[in-house]
Amino acid sequence: MKEIPSIDLNFGSGPSVEKTEAVKGIRAACRETGFFSIVNHGLSEEVLNSCWQDALDFFNLPEGEKLKTAVPYAGYPYGFVPMEQETLAHSRGEKAAPDLKESFSVGPGNKPSAELSEDEAKFVFSENRWPLKPAGFQENWENAYQALTECASRLMELFALALDLPESWFEPYFQRPISAMRANHYPVAEHPHQPGQFRASAHSDYGSLTLLLQDRGGSGLEILNRQQQWIPINCTNPEIVVNIGDLMERWTNGLWVSSLHRVILPESREERIKPRMSLVFFQQPDWDARIECLPSCLGTNGAQYKTVTSGRYLMERYRSTVVS
Repeated sequence: MKEIPSIDLNFGSGPSVEKTEAVKGIRAACRETGFFSIVNHGLSEEVLNSCWQDALDFFNLPEGEKLKTAVPYAGYPYGFVPMEQETLAHSRGEKAAPDLKESFSVGPGNKPSAELSEDEAKFVFSENRWPLKPAGFQENWENAYQALTECASRLMELFALALDLPESWFEPYFQRPISAMRANHYPVAEHPHQPGQFRASAHSDYGSLTLLLQDRGGSGLEILNRQQQWIPINCTNPEIVVNIGDLMERWTNGLWVSSLHRVILPESREERIKPRMSLVFFQQPDWDARIECLPSCLGTNGAQYKTVTSGRYLMERYRSTVVS
């Protein structure tokens, strides 16, 4: 497999040949690499472009201005994270050099439920740290967050059909989702870097699914397929890359795969002097959602993964990546 399939979402809510073909395509892609792209997804280009441009303008601000919204301590989930403060490969227990990127992240902005511990409440329900520059940043990002939330929900309905479940099967797990949205910025890479250093080291995503918008031109994103080959993913705006995360792999008992992926440094100087950016939406079920093998995926050998809860799993994996 040398490229990921493209799934056309240009169909209504009722049964149709086009919808059946989309479900079949998603089922095949999730069994192969867990990656595919979507076209005709119905998301407003104006909403996505406004969010994208604000992120780009933010990263182009002086460092001192960006640091006004920096995370207040290592492990705080939302706000600005400067260069080389995260190592995604650590989430797999691997030693690696810090990633060559800076980022800005936001979360759901909800208040935690009373039964959470102080440590849990501080994690995913921390306040967002909105920048004052550029003007309109918060509104544009909140609009994009909502639009991507709705797109992810639609995809979960198709996932349910692809798993021989009722279309609304996953709805109870997303009553108060703890999804996050992040912009990753990969500045010009002219200076020497450490051996084996990446813009984003090899990792899998932690949640149910991820939506990714990439810059036009070469992205550097690669995924590891089942043949253990790294293959490039070059889909760009307005096409959206979709991949499943660890929780979906656990839900499906390993039938669907949460593949490793990374962002490499370009080999040529011409490409290295081009900054890159991506916008990512990480769909995550409710904090207390229990993730256990789906009834349609048990097979003859039973459940292969122990039951986990969405929030605790996310917190443990995320905190392992932080450079202290």
